[in-house]
Amino acid sequence: MDFESQMQGGSEVLSQSEVERLLAQVAEQESCVTVHKDGHDSVQQSKDSIQPYDFRHPVFLSAGELRKLRLRHEDFIRALAARLSIYLRLEFTLQMSKLQTITYQKFIESLASPTHLTLFKIEPLRGVCILEINPRLGMTMVDRLMGGPGHSVEVNHDPTEIEIALLNQAVQVILGEWSNHWQKVQELRPVLLGYENNGRFVQTAPHDTIMLALTMEARLGDCMEQIQIGFPYYTLEPLIRQLGQTVENSIHEAAQKNAPATRWNAVYDELQVPLTAEWQGLEMTARELCNLKVGDVLQLEPQLSEQVHIRVDEIPKFRGKLGTSGKKWAVEISQVLKSIK
Repeated sequence: MDFESQMQGGSEVLSQSEVERLLAQVAEQESCVTVHKDGHDSVQQSKDSIQPYDFRHPVFLSAGELRKLRLRHEDFIRALAARLSIYLRLEFTLQMSKLQTITYQKFIESLASPTHLTLFKIEPLRGVCILEINPRLGMTMVDRLMGGPGHSVEVNHDPTEIEIALLNQAVQVILGEWSNHWQKVQELRPVLLGYENNGRFVQTAPHDTIMLALTMEARLGDCMEQIQIGFPYYTLEPLIRQLGQTVENSIHEAAQKNAPATRWNAVYDELQVPLTAEWQGLEMTARELCNLKVGDVLQLEPQLSEQVHIRVDEIPKFRGKLGTSGKKWAVEISQVLKSIK
């Protein structure tokens, strides 16, 4: 197919390469947007570099951060299921249902009523977190702790003080296991603040606060219900930041371990390279330099003797201190410098 195009003047004809170049310019212009910055500066950027932002539903976690949190909480759930099975002396299975970021208002609306809500803090982090245990699951756990079979438990009364105390012990096990899974990142300690049976009576954060909500499907005996834990984003923010740094350090250490060891080439054993030592800091005019004569004294700052630069083939490699060795001047190397070409 011929892409030659005749201009509106009627006489000049564009070649196929010129037409393709014009189409490429148009495509490039369409793929760029003008970004206005402070100081009335404008720059052209690719549309792909511009990320949409929904002010009604802000997302504070990137896909990578959410993936790291999901993997860590999957490990937490497996460890918690094993620990609760030993604690209750009955098989306790757990499975992650959801891990998502939602507003505090929607998190509260998702809670059942009545339910058992535990308010707690994770020291030394700020913010109040919420753990919800379905009442039927909670009473099944209490029944098992009191020596019962943990089977066919009915919830037909408000929990007594003894039942709440036993349930709080199970909550401590859950929160303690969660804190232990962050031990390599930061030392954490859960503190129980109180409990409620209705989410409408709880106001631990503004309605638009972003929460990380973990929902787990729990099974104990014939009881299968949910456990939810809600963390304000500002509570987890220091952990997420340190988690990212820990992962980067681990990758860097692994790369260093896998990198082949540098081997010295014996060919360079007898190679001679020029080595010079110098320091800077004394300035004078060209006239003063021309007027110098034998016997003149140049005054130098004392600290300059500790700032001697050693050059290898005109490239600064070391920093050292000026001194003497026998009857010769010497420089003691005190620092290795990065190569500057």
